[in-house]
Amino acid sequence: MSKSLKRVVKALQDAGLDGDVLHMEAGTRTAQDAADAAGCELDQIVKSIIFQGETSGDVILFLTAGGNRVDPDRAAAVAGEPVGRADAALVRERTGFAIGGVSPVGHLSPPRMYWDPRISDFATVYAAAGTPQHIFPIAPDELLRITGAEAGNFTA
Repeated sequence: MSKSLKRVVKALQDAGLDGDVLHMEAGTRTAQDAADAAGCELDQIVKSIIFQGETSGDVILFLTAGGNRVDPDRAAAVAGEPVGRADAALVRERTGFAIGGVSPVGHLSPPRMYWDPRISDFATVYAAAGTPQHIFPIAPDELLRITGAEAGNFTA
């Protein structure tokens, strides 16, 4: 088990959840890949989109439904500062995850997080579990509880 996957499982268990993750042989690098592998709707996939605050330098994580796109102008308004794309090196350094496997939990340094309300429309959603081949199922209210994400209108 990779270090990234171990951190996610531990974070889930520390939050009182079972920490079950699903291994998807075909991979889950994109939201559509993950939805196909899980046999669910695209919007049941929780995408972890990372930006960097242009003023603070902070990593800012936007959790969004798989079919939605984060609008940078709306994201900036929600975050309270201009945002730009975070490069792969920064993402790995701050979160401990490679792009394509960024989980909402188990970060090396927990980022500010914002929540797409569309995620709450489902009984179960699936999020990356630290690798491009692992996801975990979770109730949206539980994911919101353990991430502490703030709801915001940041999608296009």
